[in-house]
Amino acid sequence: MLARLHRAGELTKAYVPCLEDEAMRDLTRAREDAKGLEKRAKQRILAFLLRQGYRYSGRSPWSRAHFRWIATLKRPHPAQQIVLQESLEALSECRQRVVHLTEQIHALLPQWRLSRVVRALQSLRGVSLIVAATTVAEVGDLTRFDSPVELMSYLGLVPSEHSSGGKTRRGSITKTGNGHVRRVLIEAAWAYRLPARVSLKLQQRQEGLPQNICAISWRAQLRLCARYKRLLAKGKATQLITTAIARELCAFMWAIAMAMKTPETA
Repeated sequence: MLARLHRAGELTKAYVPCLEDEAMRDLTRAREDAKGLEKRAKQRILAFLLRQGYRYSGRSPWSRAHFRWIATLKRPHPAQQIVLQESLEALSECRQRVVHLTEQIHALLPQWRLSRVVRALQSLRGVSLIVAATTVAEVGDLTRFDSPVELMSYLGLVPSEHSSGGKTRRGSITKTGNGHVRRVLIEAAWAYRLPARVSLKLQQRQEGLPQNICAISWRAQLRLCARYKRLLAKGKATQLITTAIARELCAFMWAIAMAMKTPETA
């Protein structure tokens, strides 16, 4: 049966990550889990203070000023003060764990066979080390997809379709495939709400990269920033806009991965 299906061309290849790729995927997922614990610890502290009638009036929560404000709070009962202090220590432990895992990703990345692709992807605006490492660790070799549309479909960023007869109806994205990459891409898409420009931090990430990679990054900025502004002018919701930007962003990632395979880039 397998031989007949193979002869008919009805078998599709399944990508099996190697041990090194799977290890980096475990590391990026461990950081993601630690980040989730940090978020829940913050939510517990805010909920506890809100029950007591305390609301921070500053501009940015979890800044130094916010922590100083929390330190000035004195609860009337010793038990409540203990709960607050223990919650703050739990948050500090989660933050230290995130920092430690991030440092480990930095340290182990040069030894990874796909480190060149990870560094090249960071030439894109909004694509930091964590976004690039998570994408490559979860997807693997991006060039195994024949077109960027296949990558978009693999990540569940294409619209769902409910068509019948001559009517074509498209709904929300399918959300199939890898949710880890889909989440970091949507977070990276928020960077394109601002006008296109090469900031100092982005310029530092592009140092030493081939010119054609930087050119792809600039084309991505010009297109995605303009698209964000155009969709916003049409009255589209920001969540829908960032999803559309993330869908096209992964196409530019695929283009960079393909460019890295060319002899002049290698």
